[in-house]
Amino acid sequence: MSAKADIVIRALNDAFLRRHRVHALHTINQLPKDEMLTLLRGRPTGKLASLWNGLTIENAVFALQQLPEEDRVKIMQNADPVHLARVLVRVTEDEKLVLWTLIDRARKRELNTLIQYPDESAGALMDPHFLPLYESLTVRETLRRIRKFKPRFTRQIYLINSEGRLCHMVELHKLALAKPTAILSELTQAVPATVIATATREEVVEQLDQHRVTDLPVVDVNGRLIGIIRYDALMDAVREESSADILTMVGASREERALSGIGFVVQKRLPWLMINLLTAFLAAAVVGLFESTIAKFTALAVLLPVVAGQSGNTGAQALAVTMRGLALREIGTSHWLRVARKEVGAGFINGIAVALVTAAGVLVWSSSVGLALVTASSMILAMVAAAFSGVIIPVMLSSLGQDPAQSSSIILTTITDVVGFFAFLGIATILSGML
Repeated sequence: MSAKADIVIRALNDAFLRRHRVHALHTINQLPKDEMLTLLRGRPTGKLASLWNGLTIENAVFALQQLPEEDRVKIMQNADPVHLARVLVRVTEDEKLVLWTLIDRARKRELNTLIQYPDESAGALMDPHFLPLYESLTVRETLRRIRKFKPRFTRQIYLINSEGRLCHMVELHKLALAKPTAILSELTQAVPATVIATATREEVVEQLDQHRVTDLPVVDVNGRLIGIIRYDALMDAVREESSADILTMVGASREERALSGIGFVVQKRLPWLMINLLTAFLAAAVVGLFESTIAKFTALAVLLPVVAGQSGNTGAQALAVTMRGLALREIGTSHWLRVARKEVGAGFINGIAVALVTAAGVLVWSSSVGLALVTASSMILAMVAAAFSGVIIPVMLSSLGQDPAQSSSIILTTITDVVGFFAFLGIATILSGML
């Protein structure tokens, strides 16, 4: 490729990145690793830092490890400190020592402030680079300091007292409309929400949900302002919390990532797989109670997975809705009866509809009215029980102070299998004369 063609392609790439940033970053994160490095390598400082900030954690770690030193210097010195800190905790100590040599003392101090907090905490999510202001300042002086400091985009500025404690905030639109000689104390309002630096990601998401803020001030144990969680970090926390709930529902670890090591994955998953194995034996034991019935009527073994599958789907639907309600604070544990009544009612009506269709199919297949009756009645009972279980499991875990997502699907599967098998085979035993 000629040098001129390379320049044209680079210019087109720059235009695409500038005008369609979100789509461009999504595309870059999907590229093969070598193509991603080619796109990043040698870019001007501002563009490189901006692109690197948009990479996933895994891609950002890889790029920081593989890019030439001159590009790593640009990233280490100019990238978003929150994103950079989350990457640095994932590199080895030897790699970290090399990277520390690429930055100045002030930048190292800023990053060390973030790294010392647990990866899941508010301190790790915050941006320590903020502009502290006092209530006694005039609007003119405040605007002068803002222009000089050039803070990241925000809709409000936060005010501290002489001891550094957060006291009030001023919205930027009030600042823009005020007289230059006005004092900030005349424009202040209360800060709607704060979090302590050691607060968990769940607490950060809860504050965002309750107060709908775009920035969240972070304070230490003495109430001193030490950083601000920006809107993009808040959104990242929401996304990670949602994905963590999905992982824990099936017995995977919140800390697990797509590129986590095999040893880490096995360590986190194996205990829950062992628990799941025990519960599977429990379901098998229920089937064993009716071994003679199954031996006499082999058609029951064919239809058994149908009942268990439908009840499992019903329970999963109820569980997902309840989990979402708890996560978004639409409901609390005190609402369990209303939610259970709704889900049980829906499970009963859906059970009747599905049972009628299933019974018709069984009747055509087996020509046995008794087998169709057993299948239909057990399916209704199993779906109602599954709907109730899908509500009560996360509510009980939440009321006990536990994470309501913690492997709830494993518990639900056990209950739906046991109840479904017992209902189906128990009714079949009672109505064996009709089979």
